[in-house]
Amino acid sequence: MPENYSFTTHWYVNAPLKDVWELIYKSEEWPKWWNGVLSVTETEKGDERGIGSIRIYRLRSPMLYTLSFRLLLTQREEYKHLAGNASGELEGEGAWHFDTGEGVTHVRCHWNVHTNIKWMNTFAFLLKPVFMFNHRLVMKQGAKCLAKKLGTTVITN
Repeated sequence: MPENYSFTTHWYVNAPLKDVWELIYKSEEWPKWWNGVLSVTETEKGDERGIGSIRIYRLRSPMLYTLSFRLLLTQREEYKHLAGNASGELEGEGAWHFDTGEGVTHVRCHWNVHTNIKWMNTFAFLLKPVFMFNHRLVMKQGAKCLAKKLGTTVITN
């Protein structure tokens, strides 16, 4: 049976909202700056705002296993919100929320997903805390890489 996971990550980026938004929204560029993101391939363009676009993500975790999933962009509010539905080895919903104040951009990433990988589900009773820790490491690495790309600092939760 699939194991459910819920993750919320906060980044506080010392950079303009527009710069942060552009790096997150243009996920096909992530492999160039986010260690662990192996590939992002757009298979459908979507409408003029990107709604309906489909991208396939392939990630390598710090524990050296890989995950692949397809993300259908379902919502986009410029400089505020992105959301999509994932299918494949991860299935569920993900969202990015953005706001700013006093020169700091707050990014909140939320995932409600379950895994469709047999070995992960079989051993989840034992390894779920490890998988959750691994997700936190991936997101901290993303924050570190984002900060480097922008030439600034990021505080994570």
